[in-house]
Amino acid sequence: MPLVKFQPLPTTKVYPFGLINSIFDRNLADFVGHDGHANFQPSVNVSENDQAFLLELVAPGFEKSEFSLRVENEQLIVEGKRESTTEQTEKKYNRREFQVSSFQRMFKLPKTVNQDSVQAVYENGVLKITLEKIAEVKPVPKTIEVA
Repeated sequence: MPLVKFQPLPTTKVYPFGLINSIFDRNLADFVGHDGHANFQPSVNVSENDQAFLLELVAPGFEKSEFSLRVENEQLIVEGKRESTTEQTEKKYNRREFQVSSFQRMFKLPKTVNQDSVQAVYENGVLKITLEKIAEVKPVPKTIEVA
């Protein structure tokens, strides 16, 4: 007998709100199932210090070669694409929650970012992107001698 997720409508919750919340708190996939190819958007943390902005995208299960980063029209575009293997497509699943997915995230870059020095490192399921800031040119006071 296969193992299948079963979540009946609640009989222990107070009617009518328990029943209504139970129905509307579910997504369509809970009623009809899904094929594991849902839209995937990695969570992002953005931090800043005096020298750079740091973006951290959580994307476990990807390989370094599956990422693509580019700067276009003052935007950083980060893409990840995973292809399904033959083993994944030939298996018959009773329930599938592992995803073979792709994503694209776009970030508008401030004018203070040096677009030529973007660096990325992927380790432990986190893609860390460093966006160095342009050193601000401070006006140098100029002394003028009176002749």
